Amino acid sequence: MILVTGASGFLGKHLVRFLSDKGYKVRAIYLNNTPDAESLKMKGVSWVQCDLLDVYTVGDIMKGIDEVYHCAAMVSFNATNKNYIQHVNAESTANVVNQALEVGVRKLIFVSSVAALGRGLTQYPITETDQWEENKNNTAYSRSKYLSEMEVWRAIEEGLNAAIVNPAIMLGNGDWEQGSSRLMKVVDNNFPFYTEGANGWVDVQDVVRAMYLLMQADVSSERFILSQGSHSYQYIFNLMAQYLLRKPAHIRATPLMTSVLWRWNKIKTKITGKQSSITKETARTAQIKCFYNNDKFLRSFPSFSYTPIEKTIEKMASDYTVAHKRQ
Repeated sequence: MILVTGASGFLGKHLVRFLSDKGYKVRAIYLNNTPDAESLKMKGVSWVQCDLLDVYTVGDIMKGIDEVYHCAAMVSFNATNKNYIQHVNAESTANVVNQALEVGVRKLIFVSSVAALGRGLTQYPITETDQWEENKNNTAYSRSKYLSEMEVWRAIEEGLNAAIVNPAIMLGNGDWEQGSSRLMKVVDNNFPFYTEGANGWVDVQDVVRAMYLLMQADVSSERFILSQGSHSYQYIFNLMAQYLLRKPAHIRATPLMTSVLWRWNKIKTKITGKQSSITKETARTAQIKCFYNNDKFLRSFPSFSYTPIEKTIEKMASDYTVAHKRQ
């Protein structure tokens, strides 16, 4: 039996479908995002609601489990939530790895993030050997994933067979109202701004395939950056605009402009109660150029290749268009 946490989330849903299609029995864990009708029909999948902060409940769901994919995490770029998000992500991971040790699972794959590697002040490509450094470029989410990784490394020292993946920004078919998939909706509305920042990007299906390969391989106590490549936000937005037949972003958002924008959105949020995707943290990180070296995973799995990000975005645009025609 395979346990997948965060199973109704963006990555989790793709992973559960992949495992179901391969004929595995999956115990799919979710908290607030109730699985949709399509997910409930997946063969061999049993859905269980569970709060991973409850150590006793985690102990119950871990019974009879052989393999664990720990995908669950709280994602927030609202600085006012920083203490809470760090507590939730680190504590829930501690509970999962502790119970995995307790029942003696065969192996655990932990989904971290390139954010956990830190955003250094230089532009050299970041690798798996880079160490976390506290600086103003790191978000609360970054630190929460770093602290979560520390729990996994601690469990590895205590005997847990585990490996860690550090995906870049994942793109693919998902909930068009939130997460990275929402970028498609933003571009569809002819959002005119772009920043000069850059980041790593990867197809969510590639992350799923990589995790599965790691689970099957005799690889432990290692972490792997998963990134098709580093691309500017402008390039990604303009690709989306191209496939959606929309105007490309054409107004450069300077650091001063984004600084004003996040402050205005903070006031707007207080008035309307609606959370904005533009916060102090997202405004700052959108200006940073982060480059990641993906050589380690490709050397370890020579038959693996990444989907070109252009094809990923073309497929996203097609799925988004179909979804909105049905509405």
